[in-house]
Amino acid sequence: MDQSHLLSFETLLSLHAVQVEQLLTELLSARTREGEVVRPERLLSAMRHGALNGGKRLRPFLVLETARLFDADGGAVLRVAAALECIHCYSLIHDDLPAMDDDDLRRGQPTVHRAFDEATAILAGDSLLTLAFDIIASEETELGAQAKVALISALARAAGVGGMAGGQALDLAAEKVRPDEGGIVQLQAMKTGALIRFACLAGALIGNATTAERESLTAFGEAIGLAFQLADDLLDVTATAEDLGKATGKDAAAGKGTLVALHGEEWARNQLRGLVAHAEELLAPFGEAAAVLKETARFIAFRNH
Repeated sequence: MDQSHLLSFETLLSLHAVQVEQLLTELLSARTREGEVVRPERLLSAMRHGALNGGKRLRPFLVLETARLFDADGGAVLRVAAALECIHCYSLIHDDLPAMDDDDLRRGQPTVHRAFDEATAILAGDSLLTLAFDIIASEETELGAQAKVALISALARAAGVGGMAGGQALDLAAEKVRPDEGGIVQLQAMKTGALIRFACLAGALIGNATTAERESLTAFGEAIGLAFQLADDLLDVTATAEDLGKATGKDAAAGKGTLVALHGEEWARNQLRGLVAHAEELLAPFGEAAAVLKETARFIAFRNH
């Protein structure tokens, strides 16, 4: 019997994070897999440093909870969730590099290129990126071929030139030419929103959802993706580096435009309330089964660290 509704949101988030961390630990072990000759230990250590450093594991959580709407759970769902987290962690490793955002701190620890070196950090990110698709395609992920192809295609698009990587390129360009409001929304929907949107779609794809259900969850992912970035930008100007475990105020220092800088803190808080209301409306067709996802939207929008 599913008893997730009996747990507090924070407890459920933590339990899912532990599951994902355990699987990532196994996937990043020194044990070679078929087709591998050796796993270089220094590279593995850098991958573990970038992937096993805590964090809320919010994107995997969304995969697990959207799949639960369709009574889909178990090892295959967890493996897809872990694959998504590999993509997210790769993006953070590369995002922290001197050629990108040039950060020394991530989740309260030295970034991978500081703990190791730049070349190793690049390779660690590359390896996590490719591992993600290996995980989904593997025979150990017990899903049908059609579901795997759909997931791999959707994840590749979310992570690539029309998604996260493209958004990062727009973000770097914004340091030289500040975008207008439409440009800011577009780059944030790609850089941050694409993986969050995929997380919600993935659960629907695994659960063999109807077209209408997939569309509702994709729109839900878009809404909470916007809320995530808006809340992040708000925290960047209101929280301390100690609170966040990373540097704050960097967007303003780099001259990047954000919606918070454009409209102010109070406007941002009002927008967040509106995005949460919209997200909850999109979940209405799922009834009480979506209670955890509604709480997730509130957590994303109103988190304070």
